[in-house]
Amino acid sequence: MDRIREGHGQGEAGERDARVARDTASKRGEIVYSYARVSERTATFRTIHARVRRRRHPLVRRYRRNERTVLGIAGVVSFFLVWQIGAMTALIDPFFFSSPGAVLRAAIEEVQLPRFWNDAKVSAIELGVGAFAAFALAVPLGIAIGWWRRVSYTFDPWLNFFNALPRIALIPLVVLWAGLGPEMKMIIVFLGGFFSIIVPTVQGVRTVDRALLDVARSFKASTIRTFTSLVIPATVPFIVTGVRIAIGRMLIGVILAELYAQTDGLGVMIDKSADALRSDRLLFGVLIFTLIGIIATEGVGYLERYFQRWRPTHEAEDGL
Repeated sequence: MDRIREGHGQGEAGERDARVARDTASKRGEIVYSYARVSERTATFRTIHARVRRRRHPLVRRYRRNERTVLGIAGVVSFFLVWQIGAMTALIDPFFFSSPGAVLRAAIEEVQLPRFWNDAKVSAIELGVGAFAAFALAVPLGIAIGWWRRVSYTFDPWLNFFNALPRIALIPLVVLWAGLGPEMKMIIVFLGGFFSIIVPTVQGVRTVDRALLDVARSFKASTIRTFTSLVIPATVPFIVTGVRIAIGRMLIGVILAELYAQTDGLGVMIDKSADALRSDRLLFGVLIFTLIGIIATEGVGYLERYFQRWRPTHEAEDGL
């Protein structure tokens, strides 16, 4: 009996050992399988394939290079087309808002009159002189106010006062000073552009990175070198922003001054067209000022891209 019990115990021990061996082998298999799956997944993630650049059609590439111009022209043409269709179908009353065809006919009639060219010359001189004076004084004075502390303490109160003062309210006072001649209109244009440029210029100088200025001082850079290398390049975007704002305000200033003076200029033509109920001539004058604003804004944008060529463009960031 002892031998039978001993053999039975050895059989149970053998079965337990076999069961443990099978479980161990199963676990080892699962571990090996999991490791293989992880290795396979890791190998898959680490595989880097070369990007195949799809070659676009030449027309598509040309469109992508000139997308801004194409979409801009398409938007303008669509606007005038909808305007013309609305006037032809009586959805838009031509008496109050005319039509592109009528405005074109009025433009052809106006450009044949010497009076129109005299008004255009007067408005261009007033706008040009006022804008040049505003830019020539606002930029250096804004840089000085933003850079030198004592100059800032002196001019900041006056700058805040005149910037908050509506320039239109000064027209009667300017008329008392300069009369109703071109000088009055130039002053109004100057006031409209000067404060729009000088305020962003001051802020641009004050936001120059101080770490870069400390590096320039540590290398014993001169004041002129610091201005040309750090201050002016960092201030250019602020100056451009101020000029863009000033363009619209200066155009408003010249129109208001001409409407107030009633002597010469395209503003007088617009006012007389409104009195005569000639909406086509009136809109022709408005479109002239609009075109001047668009050309000036695009010119300022071109100068910004020229002076800030080191900045990355959206096309470069998108990889186009």
